[in-house]
Amino acid sequence: MNEPMIEVKNVTMRFKYNNDKILSLKEFVTTALRGKLHYNEFVALEDISFSVGRGETLGLIGRNGAGKSTLLKIIAGIMKPTSGSVISRGRIVPMLELGSGFDYDLTGRENIFLNGAILGYDEKFVKSKYDEIVAFSEIEKFIDTPIRNYSSGMLMRLAFSVATVVNPEILIVDEILAVGDAAFQKKSQKRMMELMGGGTTVLFVSHNLAKIREMCNRVAWFDSGHIRMIGDTKDVCDAYRL
Repeated sequence: MNEPMIEVKNVTMRFKYNNDKILSLKEFVTTALRGKLHYNEFVALEDISFSVGRGETLGLIGRNGAGKSTLLKIIAGIMKPTSGSVISRGRIVPMLELGSGFDYDLTGRENIFLNGAILGYDEKFVKSKYDEIVAFSEIEKFIDTPIRNYSSGMLMRLAFSVATVVNPEILIVDEILAVGDAAFQKKSQKRMMELMGGGTTVLFVSHNLAKIREMCNRVAWFDSGHIRMIGDTKDVCDAYRL
């Protein structure tokens, strides 16, 4: 058996939040100095373990707040778990919040290089892919316009084009297939299917069970921070619908 591309080992994530109605920084500091701050604890994930093989597409399903997106952020390295560990073997491209690294005062052209750098691409590589990114995004006429003037659809198309310009070894996707208008959605889904069919390991969160059934080899059902069921796509999706 090949070595897994992703290994999640006993991952737990706890968040603390203040239970007092504190309305100012001064009030927070004085309350803290008196030792009277009261915290509640929320367990987003508890003792999660699984592995994902090379070229496998694992779907993550469950209600809002079940812990799916938190886990993706931990695997992507955006968050550090309270306990446990994640081992990844390969370049990760996280498609979690498209355009989150954009600067609205810069043009589309400038943001391609900025977002590329955030994703770990060097300037030479981005230059070699620049024309391909612009053509795929279909915003050639507006590429030298500050993106504060872009529609939300234009922003998402540009961000998607930058994020998928390479074939990543590990792709993390959180409900982003509805990008732009119907024609672009079809094109972006085709691009996603090309990545998935090219040996890329994929973690895919979606509330659309039809997409999960279509695109995933296995599925993990999350419920209140736990994995309730993991296994064959049909079996897990059928159980989730009951």
